[in-house]
Amino acid sequence: MSALLYYSEQDPAELWSEELQKALPKDIDVRLYPELGNAEDIEFALCWQPKPGMLAGLPNLKLIFSMAAGFDHVLQDPQRPPNVPIVRIIDNTLSTMMSEFAAYAVLGFHRYMPEFHTDQRNKVWGRRWPRYTAETHIGVLGIGAIGADVARKLLALGFQVHGWSRTKKSLDGVTCHTGKSGLLEMLPQCHQIVSVLPLTAETKGIINKRTLAALPQGAYITNIGRGGHVVDEDLLVALKSGHIAGAFLDVFNEEALPTDHPYWDHPNVIMTPHIAGEIVPRSCAHSIAANIKRYRRGEQVYGIADLDRGY
Repeated sequence: MSALLYYSEQDPAELWSEELQKALPKDIDVRLYPELGNAEDIEFALCWQPKPGMLAGLPNLKLIFSMAAGFDHVLQDPQRPPNVPIVRIIDNTLSTMMSEFAAYAVLGFHRYMPEFHTDQRNKVWGRRWPRYTAETHIGVLGIGAIGADVARKLLALGFQVHGWSRTKKSLDGVTCHTGKSGLLEMLPQCHQIVSVLPLTAETKGIINKRTLAALPQGAYITNIGRGGHVVDEDLLVALKSGHIAGAFLDVFNEEALPTDHPYWDHPNVIMTPHIAGEIVPRSCAHSIAANIKRYRRGEQVYGIADLDRGY
């Protein structure tokens, strides 16, 4: 008997169980925490913010599947079995949702939608001179699987697209930049930036006083990566001065965002509750099943987290 243990306090367990059981090999039982059965049967765990010690109580655990493109929530368990690989979700549906969201945010700022919504509330009938798409430069921070999809969609809309990554990359039609010097070279050219970076020691606080100042006057920020990318105090100062015209934030340093945080009432901040990319059971169950089959055949498992790099 082999089993996969599912644990999440925020996702629909019964829906996940149904889709996993359809997608997984027939000899794998799906168990919903806290119903473990015989813990020795459990070879795989699919989890979001696992309870401390839960994973350590599974003696035959082979793979830990993170219910996200990132895995920092798994590392918060100090008792996590250190030798069991963590597997990030790599799924076309997730990438599509993230890139749709990014395109929505970019187009909204590009076409002055926040300002028009304010005009509507104030009963103001006013027009604004449109920006020229072909001369509008968008910078994508992070051009991995998700960031590359974001860049391609923005290219298809006619924008000039730049991409930034820690290591050198190439993407058709995208002007690619690398490293600290490359970031400061790219930012002054960009009317908007979209962050889809993982959270690492290098990317924590990357949207800060210095990088915000490097952007042109009136630039816009969209963050759908991790809340830790943004130094909130620095962004608020840049918004107050008008150097940054607006921010679309889906992720935050603290979630749920405290009700007394300035972002809630800020006229130039749009907020969503970490929903830019949702994990869809019907699609992701097949990605998980495919990786389990690869593992059993002794083949490479896609999406194994590199703890040193942070993604």
